[in-house]
This record gives sequence, C-alpha cells and structure tokens, in this order.
Amino acid sequence: MDSKIMMHRIKHLLIASLLAIFGLKTADAQQLQGIVYDLETSQTLSEVEVRNLRTGEKTETDLQGNFTIGAGINDYLSFLARDYERDTAFIYQEGVNRIYLVRDNSSIRIDEVVVSKITDSRLTKEIEKATLNSQAVETSKNRGGLRISPSRLFGREAKQARASIKILQEERESRQVDRVFTNEFILNLIPMEKDELALFRDGYRPSYEFIQQAAKEDLTAYVIEAYAKFKKRQTPTLKK
Repeated sequence: MDSKIMMHRIKHLLIASLLAIFGLKTADAQQLQGIVYDLETSQTLSEVEVRNLRTGEKTETDLQGNFTIGAGINDYLSFLARDYERDTAFIYQEGVNRIYLVRDNSSIRIDEVVVSKITDSRLTKEIEKATLNSQAVETSKNRGGLRISPSRLFGREAKQARASIKILQEERESRQVDRVFTNEFILNLIPMEKDELALFRDGYRPSYEFIQQAAKEDLTAYVIEAYAKFKKRQTPTLKK
C-alpha cells in the first residue's frame, strides 16, 4: 500500500478518535440547574454552598437562590448554609431541581405537600424520628427491664408519629419507583410525544413491590406490555 495513502488513513483514524473522546467528555460535562428554598417560608436562599460529592466541584447560590453546577443523574449534592441543617440531595431526574432546606432545630409539619419537598436524606431522618416517637416500649433503670407505656402508646404524639410514618414511607416508596420508571427508560423502549408520555406514566405506574423485586428485563417487559394496553385504550372502537 502506498505510504501516502497509509498516512492519510492514519490521519483520519486519529481525527475520528479525537472526536470520539471529545464527544464523550462533552457528554460527561453535564450542567445541573437548581433553586434552593427555605422549607417553611418557600423563600429562596442565597449564599448556599452547593458541592458535588463525586467530583468535589462547588458553587454558591445567587441572590435568587439559583445555582448551576457540573453534575448528572445519580450524583449527590450537599447543601450548606448558615442557620440551616446541612443536607444532601440525590439527583435522579433532569430539569431544574428545587431543594428545600430546614432551619437548625426546627420541626417539620408532616403532610403530603411538605414531605414531597424534602430531600431523601431529610426524609430518612424524619422516618427515624417518627419511628422513635411512636414507640410504646420504655426502658427503666430503676424498675429494670422493658415496660409498655400506655401514655406513649395512646398519646397524641405517638398517634401523630404513626400517621407521619405512613406519609413518609409512602413518599420514600414513590421516589424509589420514580428513579426506575423514568422518562429516559421508557423513551429508550418506545418513542412517544410528551403529552402521551405523561398520560402513560400516570396511568401505568408500577407498584413499589414490583420495583423492589424486578430485574431490568422484567421492567422492560412491563413497559412494553403496559404500552400495548395503553394504546388499545387510546384507540377508539369503530362502530359497525
């Protein structure tokens, strides 16, 4: 083979390799946008330190609470602000992430609206706190051993704690389903319009129990079968 032709081919291979490497680096360099709020007042928070725990990159929120940082799906971000509890958020969806921070030593009013705003790490803390407050068993150094406390079992605080646990656990299970039953996963299997995707996800959302034991192949089969049912329901029946 002519040396000029050989050199020409090698040059093209090198260019192609460099373009591929550049493309991979560009794909990895994702920018994540978010806004940080006070949970109680919903006011935006400035000067909050935001750090990507995987890369070490950090930034601060501006006067409107906005931040932009290099991060992608499955990254963890930490949030540090004066007079607020340090918190960590797991990134599992694209788009603008809204982060709500809690003031030091403040209590959270547990309901569906508030719980949906708190981060996963705060959600775990609240479940642990509610579980502790709902327990009716006490230890006594003076009397020895364990004893049942009727006041803790039937008291107002224990009842509220048990109600809170249900709300908190339902929210945690819902988030775990959302992390698996994502738009990206569905669209990789079945291309569809945005409005159709929203209807499909809402109507054919898998259960938490299924997600817990399903392998990727099981979820793939579920989406394909569910979409077939979805399209059948969407198609009007022709009258004879």
